[in-house]
Amino acid sequence: MKFYYTYCLVSLKDRRFYIGYTNDIVRRIKEHQQGKNISTSKRLPIKLIYYEAHLSIDDAKRRERYFKTTKGKITLRLMLKEFLISFEK
Repeated sequence: MKFYYTYCLVSLKDRRFYIGYTNDIVRRIKEHQQGKNISTSKRLPIKLIYYEAHLSIDDAKRRERYFKTTKGKITLRLMLKEFLISFEK
């Protein structure tokens, strides 16, 4: 069974989120950490703070688009509330 992942990273430099999707979460996080992604290369170091698995690539893409909206960011912040409280200290 093949999974597709929607994930959220946080930059330890500027504390901003990066949201994406992939079919290989381990490889993708390594690419981010090695500076191979233009969107996160200047914001290193980064930390994976959330991911979810989907059986359909379309579902993973849809969830990524949602998390990039204002409402989606609010939802993500509510889901990760305790982590973000401790992270911002």
